[in-house]
Amino acid sequence: MPQVVLVYPQIPPNTGNIARTCAATQTPLHLIEPLGFELSDRYLKRAGLDYWPYVDLHCHDSWQTFQTLVGDRGGRLIAFEPQSNCNYWDCNFQPTDWLIFGNEADGIPETILGDCDQTVYIPMASTGVRSLNLSTSVAIALFEAYRQLAQKP
Repeated sequence: MPQVVLVYPQIPPNTGNIARTCAATQTPLHLIEPLGFELSDRYLKRAGLDYWPYVDLHCHDSWQTFQTLVGDRGGRLIAFEPQSNCNYWDCNFQPTDWLIFGNEADGIPETILGDCDQTVYIPMASTGVRSLNLSTSVAIALFEAYRQLAQKP
């Protein structure tokens, strides 16, 4: 099953909503520190409602620590990046993929993008909109991966 990775998330309600989606789909959630909030943040908890016991949550103190885990487990790092040339519909997701998302303000740092196996974007019709909400992007990507893999979350 694919896994969701948030690099340096900043906004507690977004992370809480993503955690809820991960709980509902039984998808592991990885948070790369530093975080822009404490895991005890009340807004984070409220957005995740009472689903936190169902979240397969993993915190990593750095990108390098996370990369060690990926090296041990394998799988592709698929970065969701608006500047990519590949539409996420054209990505053939695999069960061992790590779906990488940057933070709300800065996206994925260039140094981390360089470590990724592929970058993809989620298309938007309006050129005046810079990006979708992070939790919306994660849900779109995750459910497309499950659709392609013919897995029911």
